Amino acid sequence: MPAMLLDLLRAARGAGVVISVAESIDAFRAAEVVGYSDRQALKDTLSLTLGKTLEAKRTFEACFDLFFQREMVSSGETEASSSPRGEPGEAGEHDGLASLSNMLLDNDQAGLAAAMEGAADAIGASNIALFTQTNMFAWRILEQMGLPELDRDIAHLRGEGADEATAERLEAMRAALGTQARTFMERQLTLFSAGTTREIREGALRNVRLSQLDRRDMDRMRVLVRDMAKQIATRYSRKRWQARRGHLDIRRTMRRNMSFDSIPFHTIWKRTRIDRPSIMVLCDVSGSVAAVARFLLMFLYSLADVLAGLRAFAYSNHLIEVSDILARREIDDAIEEVMKVVGFGSSDYGRCFADFSEIAMRNINRNTTVIILGDARGNRNEPRIDIMKQIFERANRVIWLNPEPQSLWGTGDSDILRYEPFCHQVTSCGTLTQLERVIAEMMQQAQ
Repeated sequence: MPAMLLDLLRAARGAGVVISVAESIDAFRAAEVVGYSDRQALKDTLSLTLGKTLEAKRTFEACFDLFFQREMVSSGETEASSSPRGEPGEAGEHDGLASLSNMLLDNDQAGLAAAMEGAADAIGASNIALFTQTNMFAWRILEQMGLPELDRDIAHLRGEGADEATAERLEAMRAALGTQARTFMERQLTLFSAGTTREIREGALRNVRLSQLDRRDMDRMRVLVRDMAKQIATRYSRKRWQARRGHLDIRRTMRRNMSFDSIPFHTIWKRTRIDRPSIMVLCDVSGSVAAVARFLLMFLYSLADVLAGLRAFAYSNHLIEVSDILARREIDDAIEEVMKVVGFGSSDYGRCFADFSEIAMRNINRNTTVIILGDARGNRNEPRIDIMKQIFERANRVIWLNPEPQSLWGTGDSDILRYEPFCHQVTSCGTLTQLERVIAEMMQQAQ
């Protein structure tokens, strides 16, 4: 039973239920109290122990039901074994047959279920990760149960010619048993491969070009962005808390506690004032660049608790500040509104930089990081390099994220090579992994 419960917890984790080590221990203790005989009581108890939200409880309960359906499938009646159960001693007429043959002839469903479960454990069926492995694992289960011996029994009965009816019956039961094994492995795949499949899919999504993203993957990408931003925010917040507390000043602490025989009842910390960075983000929302801009804004606003003074600007053929839009609405709705107002126009970087200079140039100082997202393709309009130089001289850091591959920089109407001397960092940034790396580096520099 403990092994079974471990498999259940692993399946629940794969389905997306977050289960800590402490919660696993609580689940084992709760299961010991209620026992395993009443399945509904066990399900309710584990749901209360492991589910922290309503969604998590529903996910766990669905996983629980699917997990215990394995026994129902492996012990249910099959087409071949639906004939009346043999009379006592019938199987004894074939004392020379293998145990699997006798279980099939005797319609011993309990024995077959136990044999299939045991074979699955022996071959590590819970390690299945891909649908293409289903038939392979099903075949291994049948081999572990004694399929070679069953085939020899069928050949022997037919070779003698004395019991063709029994041979045909075993042949039909063999085919049904193969169907059962495949069904069993399909359920194993559903139970135990969810986490692995999700990791494979997420790994692919992290590295797909955002401009080529399938709309069906948008929801999963939003979740990925929030998770990645949360990890960065947690790492940065922890370091910022440590920096705010400071380091122990041993000399002053000892001096302060002289009256207590230098026992440090009162500690004194060295503190260094750390100014939180202000961020200005200029996002090109024209054409294919809009997809990357969408996820960059999601990233930055998921970090709102550790970023002060974040100001966002969107541009195509002109530039506007969108900080208020993003602040008063949910991020997805806000981005849609931004796209409607200024998105998908024909790029004019010179005019956009002039708009930015008028709106925000006076607010840029040595504590400001300016992030520009765009392909620098201004349709051969005046690029206004002079404004870019002013931004570079005033800001602490200027980071340009170009969603195009570096091999395309400077080709056609691309002005990125003219802007590059006035940037502290210019990098190709067309995937989620590249975005994450840039944001993490920016946060590290800000400390």
